Amino acid sequence: MRWLWYFIIYSFGGFLLEVAFARAIHHPKRDRKCLLLLPLCPVYGLGACLILAAAQRVQGPLWVALAGGLAATGAELVMGAFYRFALRVEFWDYTGIPGSLGGLICPVFSACWAALSLALVYAVHPLVSTLARDIPAWLGPPALIVLVADMLVSCAALRREGTTEVLRWYRSAEPS
Repeated sequence: MRWLWYFIIYSFGGFLLEVAFARAIHHPKRDRKCLLLLPLCPVYGLGACLILAAAQRVQGPLWVALAGGLAATGAELVMGAFYRFALRVEFWDYTGIPGSLGGLICPVFSACWAALSLALVYAVHPLVSTLARDIPAWLGPPALIVLVADMLVSCAALRREGTTEVLRWYRSAEPS
């Protein structure tokens, strides 16, 4: 269950990072969640878990950054392709950035993921692992059920509507 909590915690952290990034660059789409109900960005949860798994196999900051950057870029490629081809939506598009591969990944963000891998492995994860260790075991199954249910409903809604706007159920109606 520890990896489930890592996935959830880092997906929430990714959501917070995305919201902060959107506000910092004054992006018109300020809401950055990828699920219908939970404020999570699963690509970050998957990326963080892959970074942590890769970091267990290498030693030293240079190798952690390289392995982590590759792992996170792989997560971004797989999730971006899933969103684009299976669900017919896009949460990001790097098309205008030099070196972009189909708008799904690019060297600039791969370098960012490499740097963030160092922060994750050496600064953030020691705190998160302590937090996850202290979560009662009985919370795991209900959390997994809620997460999977939200993922399934979110995927169905995204596929049906073909837009990420469907996730903004809480948005008040626009005035006439």
